[in-house]
Amino acid sequence: MSLKGKDILSAFDFEREDLERLFKLADQLREEMAEKGSLDYAKGKVMLTAFFEPSTRTKLSFQFAMVKLGGTVIDFDVSTSSLLKGESDVDTMKIIDGYDPDVIVIRQKQPYFPHKVKDFVKAPILNAGDGPHEHPTQALLDVYTIWRELGKVDGIKIGIMGDLKYGRTAPSLSYMLTRFNNLTIYYIAPDVIQIRDEVIENIKGKVKFEKVSKPDEVIEELDVLYVTRLQKERFSDPEEYERLKGAYKIDKDFLSKFKHIPIIMHPLPRVWELDPSVDELPQAKYFEQARNGLFARAALVKEVLGV
Repeated sequence: MSLKGKDILSAFDFEREDLERLFKLADQLREEMAEKGSLDYAKGKVMLTAFFEPSTRTKLSFQFAMVKLGGTVIDFDVSTSSLLKGESDVDTMKIIDGYDPDVIVIRQKQPYFPHKVKDFVKAPILNAGDGPHEHPTQALLDVYTIWRELGKVDGIKIGIMGDLKYGRTAPSLSYMLTRFNNLTIYYIAPDVIQIRDEVIENIKGKVKFEKVSKPDEVIEELDVLYVTRLQKERFSDPEEYERLKGAYKIDKDFLSKFKHIPIIMHPLPRVWELDPSVDELPQAKYFEQARNGLFARAALVKEVLGV
């Protein structure tokens, strides 16, 4: 079933058949872009990127995806906008939609902001992260990376490690993995930043999961270790951040203790939790993961535009 004209607000907006189709389309677009550079699927179409929160990979990969599909990108710059004069972000979205973009990509620090504006915005909305809530297109490129690296998603064991309480990548990745069979997710974190209760409620009965406190406990069983950073900007108590900062770190010396090393992924940016010494290992896949975002998002944009 086509995603033409649909809002993508949650990882649950994708069915398994959507994901499998998008992964194959992403591979096709990868080959076409390598051969031709820019394509003309989206000629005459306009994407508006409205990022109310900082971004490097998500914003750039969406913009590159649209340009390489042959479309045009208009970027909304918060720093020079009327938001600085006190205009509300909801009014801003009404103004933006009035210029008739063909698709709008939104990042907002407020949870559920894209859900709040979807009913009066005519263009399809792609959620590029709504606070600590979700980041569905990150999950899309994450699962696409797993599919490419392992040749499957069914039956894998994945450890999701780090700040699972405040991070938005862990919920979306968890939700998307429920579309596959016989998976086990290990949530690796100290209790105070373990996965949120609402995430557990949303996946219960759909996928096997277990909470563990340290990666040492499960690393040799894993096919994938997905590392995330501590979300410093979402901590209300700076002391709690500093206290937890040393709770986990992956480096080459740590990994060398194990007979089996899983592929290592990270949504980036990284700070201290994933040491650059890991970069030289063949299992390090996070820069390829970021590159995969271009093709996964291009496939999604092509489908949503119906071109």
